[in-house]
Amino acid sequence: MHNWKLKEIVVMSVLSVVFAVVYLAFLPVGKLLAGLFGPIGYDLIFGIWFIVSIVAAYIIRKKGAAFLSETIAATVEMLLGNAMGPILILTGIIQGLGAEAAFAVTRYKSYNLAVLMLAGVGAAVFSFVWGYFRSGYAVFGTGYILSMLVVRMISGALISGVLGKAISDALAKTGVLTGFALGKEQRRKKAA
Repeated sequence: MHNWKLKEIVVMSVLSVVFAVVYLAFLPVGKLLAGLFGPIGYDLIFGIWFIVSIVAAYIIRKKGAAFLSETIAATVEMLLGNAMGPILILTGIIQGLGAEAAFAVTRYKSYNLAVLMLAGVGAAVFSFVWGYFRSGYAVFGTGYILSMLVVRMISGALISGVLGKAISDALAKTGVLTGFALGKEQRRKKAA
């Protein structure tokens, strides 16, 4: 973080706190879906729990933005009362690493929709592997486990990647991100 500006740290932190509240708000939705469809119900919306990593990385475009924002969001969510307790921080770290991996593959040079969707898929895969061992997915049949993984990956790509990009682009259009990489990119596109 040696080349981060204070405003980037502040914006990443604010995004993390906002999305921690969003994450908590979606827990009852996930429980409802799990009640209706079984464990795969959570996977339908699991991408919401990775979205801050994609939004922060897309706006700031610095190494560690995805990882740090997801870790901070998980910590804040735990402090706000998520029943998982401190293990949630480890979950956030794992999800953040999954998203960060996609940006690292491009050497932090590409932030197009495909990369943002890949970051959502990366977070989904990393979180699924963690969930497989922590939540005991091994009791399910192979077909069900694969279905859960595929649904989670699609959710990560669409909710985190596509929706995360749409939210960030909408913020950039308001002008509040003019001093950030995404805001500068938007200005260049307008000038062209």
